[in-house]
Amino acid sequence: MRTVTVTGTGVVPVVPDSAVVRLAAVARGRGVAEAYEAMAAAAATVVEVAHRHTEERRVSSSGISVWPARDHDGREAGHEARHSYAIACPDLVAAGGLLGDLAGALGDSLVVEGVALEVTEDHGAGDRAREAAFDDARERAAQLARMAGAGLGAVQTIVEGGADRGPSPMPKAAMARASAGGLEPGETSVTTTVTVVWELSY
Repeated sequence: MRTVTVTGTGVVPVVPDSAVVRLAAVARGRGVAEAYEAMAAAAATVVEVAHRHTEERRVSSSGISVWPARDHDGREAGHEARHSYAIACPDLVAAGGLLGDLAGALGDSLVVEGVALEVTEDHGAGDRAREAAFDDARERAAQLARMAGAGLGAVQTIVEGGADRGPSPMPKAAMARASAGGLEPGETSVTTTVTVVWELSY
């Protein structure tokens, strides 16, 4: 029995609907204790504000550090303390509100390390990507079969690759952005591959 094996790819666009905000409360002091005490006060504000915008279980510490600080000339200038957090927000509106409230409450004691937009509900995008991948594989296989003077027979095997959400957001038109506190949702994608083996019919 002669066969043809083809891998198809399906890509379906999706819009991120949640966000993970990584930030830190930072403070300086003449000594370790003073820096740490000031940082702890700022960190308490971070937690209090975060609980207004997301569930308590979604607020987690990701690191605490204290180290000697230096000025622009490299001279020792007391100590700096940092408490880093990862805060998962249920939507972009909550993430935007969180950042705005923290900026107002902490000022220069706030360091925003990054905001990662995520997809928690793909609304069937994975299924559509899988169907598109199979259709792509079938079209490729049919073309190869015609080139060999044959047609496609029964499917012998199907192996699905992993679904992957593209990491790079792409611009998306006609999105309401003001309510998200300035965060642009953009657009990412769900990508799936399917490898199919067909019997060749002559």
